[in-house]
Amino acid sequence: MHAAVKIIIGLIILLIGLGLFIDSVIPISGVEGTFGIDWIGNFIIVLTGIIPIFLIVLGLFVLWLEVDELKAQKELAKEEKKKKK
Repeated sequence: MHAAVKIIIGLIILLIGLGLFIDSVIPISGVEGTFGIDWIGNFIIVLTGIIPIFLIVLGLFVLWLEVDELKAQKELAKEEKKKKK
């Protein structure tokens, strides 16, 4: 897969993660908690908190790797040009 396609995929993953994070920060009116412990609900809350952060970090990692790969390819092309001359 070409590096530019991977960069686009990384950006999409990053934007999805940011969207999920922003959506989870906005308070929902009329929802009140209970006094008991809802383990499944808490587990879902933890997952919904982790997934956006994970997607953000994953997107940033993919972007970093692919930008670095593009830089390396450009440097390699410059070195090949110098060797041909």
